[in-house]
Amino acid sequence: MNENHILELEEQKSELGKVEISPEVIEVIAGIAASEVDGVATMRGNFATGVAEKLGRKNHGKGVKVELAEDGITVDVSVVITYGVAVPEVANLIQSNIKQALQTMTAIELQAINVHVVGVQFESNEAVEEEN
Repeated sequence: MNENHILELEEQKSELGKVEISPEVIEVIAGIAASEVDGVATMRGNFATGVAEKLGRKNHGKGVKVELAEDGITVDVSVVITYGVAVPEVANLIQSNIKQALQTMTAIELQAINVHVVGVQFESNEAVEEEN
């Protein structure tokens, strides 16, 4: 993704000017919306986001990639789910939550929301011991 790309909302143009939304803002909105879904353990980022978080910088857009196109945007989300959840159900909830958040906050036309399940997180040993 090129940082110089700015998504212009044609429907938001008025006599006062135009509204531009950076793809990074869309990533943050989608990342927060996905992480709110029950069954999502964590979002999966790359090495750079992991280093930044260890240095104390929270990255809400972690695990989200936005591609701009003429007919809308495509959002790719990489998540780690909690063991025992229904994967298709959680993926559908992620898609619905992202779609609702982006339409409510930005009025952007979505082409697709792709969910990539890249891992499963098991309960910690402490949680299992407390149940026994």
